[in-house]
Amino acid sequence: MTSKKNNFWHDKRVLVTGATGMVGFWLVKDLIAAGARVVAFVRGSDSPSVFSYSGDFRGVFLVKGNVEDFASLERAISSYKVETVFHLAAQSIVGVAHQNPLPTFETNIRGTYNLLEACRLHGDIVKRVVIASSEKAYGLHETLPFSERTPLTGRHPYEVSKSCADLMAQAYHHTYGLPVALLRSGNIFGGADLNWGRLVPHTIRSFLKNQRPIIRSEGRFVRDFLRDYMYVKDISHCYMKMAEALSDKKIHGQAFNVSLEHPLTVLELVGMIQKLMKCSHLTPKVQTIAPGDIHSRYVSASKAHTVLGWKPKFTLEKGLEETIAWYRDYLSTHPDSLV
Repeated sequence: MTSKKNNFWHDKRVLVTGATGMVGFWLVKDLIAAGARVVAFVRGSDSPSVFSYSGDFRGVFLVKGNVEDFASLERAISSYKVETVFHLAAQSIVGVAHQNPLPTFETNIRGTYNLLEACRLHGDIVKRVVIASSEKAYGLHETLPFSERTPLTGRHPYEVSKSCADLMAQAYHHTYGLPVALLRSGNIFGGADLNWGRLVPHTIRSFLKNQRPIIRSEGRFVRDFLRDYMYVKDISHCYMKMAEALSDKKIHGQAFNVSLEHPLTVLELVGMIQKLMKCSHLTPKVQTIAPGDIHSRYVSASKAHTVLGWKPKFTLEKGLEETIAWYRDYLSTHPDSLV
């Protein structure tokens, strides 16, 4: 899905960090379709991804480096005269952050301030910066849904890394006038996510293998607590919409929540996939583990609707249908991934 046909992106020089991730994959695809000249900043040590062998990205300028290395980021921006930056690179798995917080802090915090500083130093060419934040930056609050006025009070490693990165981006706007905006989303699903430990790809692959999906979590979390789930194509569209809106200085420094505003439990989401794949005979197995992130959290997207004019184009069901079709096709041509 591309942004509105207005030639905004034609020949724009765009840097995307984290381009080999699921969101990066679809965003780069949409930017190319809109006519942008894309520079993909990817880890030199990245494991194979859909991005790495997709023929869709032959026209992309590929820069290998780590966001923890300021010099490589600064060089990518200056060498390619980048006008627009989408910063998606992150360690995004909550469990990994809990078990081993230091690499998460290095990537999510150091990587973000390196990116912001490189953009500040090249403020003569960088005209807009969009940072991937998260609803987890809000931490835990009793009042739901979270709005953009909800304080950022992360307490656990992943939450703190997102709270910190979010606040640093705001600091660079308020102190240096950096033209930056932030997107705070809940859980994102869609094709091209090859992390089989995540709920949606694991569930779809399990059903395709005629196996019961395994949900490793505390029982109350999967039954009782609500979360946002968003289809990746809607997220990509919103990133592009935000970058376009940064032409208006009133958008600088602002954060926007994005959501379908239809939160549901883990079991409800698995049940939807189960129904769409006609696998009612394969009931999920819940394996109780030590409690961790056990509470409801979801956001209001009213500001994005009002200020950006953004609306999701996919219902949850339609997004899941497309995602199931993507994995069915992918796994039919990559049978090793079924093992």
